[in-house]
Amino acid sequence: MARFADVFLDVTKDGHKISKENYLPQGRYPIIDQGQEYIAGYSDESAGLYKDVPAIIFGDHTRIIKYVNTPCFLGADGVKLLKAKIPDSNYKYLYYALSHTQIPNTGYNRHFKWLKEVDIRLPSENEQQYIVEILDKLTNLISLRKQQLSKLDELIQARFVKMFGDMLLNSLEWPETQLESMADIVSGITKGRKTQNPELIEVPYMAVSNVKDGYIDWTTVKTIMATQSEIDQYRILPNDVLMTEGGDPDKLGRGAIIQEPLKNCIHQNHIFRVRLDRSIVLPEFFSEYLQHQKAKRYFLGCAKQTTGIASINMKQLRALPVLLPPIDSQEIFSDFIGQVGQQKLTIQQSLDKLEVLKKALMQEYFG
Repeated sequence: MARFADVFLDVTKDGHKISKENYLPQGRYPIIDQGQEYIAGYSDESAGLYKDVPAIIFGDHTRIIKYVNTPCFLGADGVKLLKAKIPDSNYKYLYYALSHTQIPNTGYNRHFKWLKEVDIRLPSENEQQYIVEILDKLTNLISLRKQQLSKLDELIQARFVKMFGDMLLNSLEWPETQLESMADIVSGITKGRKTQNPELIEVPYMAVSNVKDGYIDWTTVKTIMATQSEIDQYRILPNDVLMTEGGDPDKLGRGAIIQEPLKNCIHQNHIFRVRLDRSIVLPEFFSEYLQHQKAKRYFLGCAKQTTGIASINMKQLRALPVLLPPIDSQEIFSDFIGQVGQQKLTIQQSLDKLEVLKKALMQEYFG
């Protein structure tokens, strides 16, 4: 094992930083910052371009780590630029090693001080290259599966707009009503609550981490002890839509349909369970409606936002305005979703397995 200070050199001062307001949507050179997107923007300037690549970028606030192998500019806020002290280092290996480090999340604070405390495993050059080749193959397969899912989502969105028009403008003049008039909406069970009932039953427990963007991750479902009355109250049924109360602003209000729930599965209090009146609105239509601008703008307009996290409450969700096309049109759309959904499910299951495998290998390689 080698100490961080023996492996890396902080060369942030050698990179030229560009303020966010000066980012271009397109340009000659990429700007790499600490955000989720690999490339945050572009610049057409050449003065100050950092050319000593490969290198590694660390997000001091976000803890995001990026491997850089093309000349670039740096984002102005919270970016650390790292170079290896050891000549001819395998930067891709060092990137994977740093990506596996467990750095505590202290909110929008500086985290570089914790990164400097980590130790890096440095096997032989041949072993490093072997590890890189394996992880690169897995990473590329994961990226391909995500691209396939994205293309299918685009197909669904295009079909939705073709059938129902522009929801923000209500171009086809569908009637509008609040969600509470067509759905039963409840929050879930509170973990760590006190109960006087000694007769507790262990049941599956749906947490926020299980509700993904448009699908349910069943691979990490935990259990909780609950009373029979709690199970009856919070039990998840087929065609329920689960929505998380908070998250990244761009993902706020997204929901996932429960197709085949685990027996007696319940959900936590940070998840809303929406049980629709299917004579009025179908889950497939409603779930896709949540992805479009009318619903998104509503949630962003009323959400409480702190340090990049947005949240909504029960009252706001109940008041969500929903446009209602005829139920027979919704049924046609639902059938289409069923066909595409089978393809998405197969790809998603493959993606989940690849990500689990990558996580296991990262643990094996880097401890």
